[in-house]
Amino acid sequence: MMNDLERITYINRVCLPENYSDYFFVDLHRKFPETFIIAEEDGEVVGYIMCRIETSLSSFVFRGLVKKGHIVSVAVLPSCRGKGIGAALVSKAMENMRLYNAKQCFLEVRLTNTPAINLYRGLGFQVSRTIKGYYADGADAYVMARNLPSK
Repeated sequence: MMNDLERITYINRVCLPENYSDYFFVDLHRKFPETFIIAEEDGEVVGYIMCRIETSLSSFVFRGLVKKGHIVSVAVLPSCRGKGIGAALVSKAMENMRLYNAKQCFLEVRLTNTPAINLYRGLGFQVSRTIKGYYADGADAYVMARNLPSK
């Protein structure tokens, strides 16, 4: 991943209004390497997903505290979209979240990002709530979540 950091930060800046420091990327990779995944096409990094594992109250079937996978950021270069890369990244990350004993997965997405919302719905995510003013520019976010399949 370290060799790909420059390319990953480039993809982040091209695709998303939320940009992170190099340290943030490196820290998430160090702590949760199994859920920091890159997608390559012809030897070139064209997408990534990075996640962290958190412990919080369950929002679904389980009661009490539960480990949850949090999809922090996922991006695919515009020229490579529509090929299933985003869905593959999310699916692999969810599979690997189970290595950390996560039972659920969640993410935040702009209410206006219809392609992403449709992608997540297609992968079994449901809107669990809305957060007003979540993004730095004041935009609202849906929190979408789903249970992870058992091992």
